[in-house]
Amino acid sequence: MGLVHAEITIKNVKDKIRAEEGLIPEKEIRQISTRALVDSGAWTMVINEATRERLGLEMTKSAQGTLADGTQQEYKLSEPIEICWKDRSVICEAVVVPSADENLLGAIPLEAMDLTINPRTQELAGTHGDQIIHSVK
Repeated sequence: MGLVHAEITIKNVKDKIRAEEGLIPEKEIRQISTRALVDSGAWTMVINEATRERLGLEMTKSAQGTLADGTQQEYKLSEPIEICWKDRSVICEAVVVPSADENLLGAIPLEAMDLTINPRTQELAGTHGDQIIHSVK
């Protein structure tokens, strides 16, 4: 199977909360749309320094991690982000790997959004189809 990429949107959760509270206009929520590598071997979302800066994310703590090449190092974790794919979303921290060439969408957010990699089409897909998930308001 080759590499699988997906178009996702990443949002700053603190900005989203501020907008919901009426403290900032919704258009000021810092967010980016990006083509992320879908990596079921990564445990969570991995972003690079450029993405962290564009979203205005603070570092909250550190975690030990191992890269695909076997490099072990301590990496910083960001404050919460919202990852959106089509009509699905999840809130989680991101591991910040400053030198990463691209952002990686890992196993925990994939599971939380009920997504899987379709090996035949090499695309991201809803585990139980792409049914629309409605939010409760």
